[in-house]
Amino acid sequence: VQLQASGGGLVQPGGSLRLSCAPSGRIFSINYMGWYRQAPGKQRELVAEIRSGGSTNYADSVKGRFTISRDNAKNTVYLQMSSLKPEDAAVYYCRMRKSDWSGVQDYWGQGTLVTVSS
Repeated sequence: VQLQASGGGLVQPGGSLRLSCAPSGRIFSINYMGWYRQAPGKQRELVAEIRSGGSTNYADSVKGRFTISRDNAKNTVYLQMSSLKPEDAAVYYCRMRKSDWSGVQDYWGQGTLVTVSS
């Protein structure tokens, strides 16, 4: 099973994008979904995360501008990004974590590029 991220692209400052991430097959017992990003020359960082109970957490730099949500029936996680800034430009990766009787397993998407430029 692989995660497939989509929705990236070129957007002007102040614009919006919606990223989506879904697995290629069914994954059961997902208790964590998150979005991370990595800009050139920088380490990968957490952008937003949502847990099975619905609690969310955001990086300070995106609070009030980004919203993470999930569709449990589709095993899909979304990232609505608004008021985009040039510093938001990066490759965005989705992550899902499965936890059940067999253990814990992490899945990562291949990344989708977000470019913010006029």
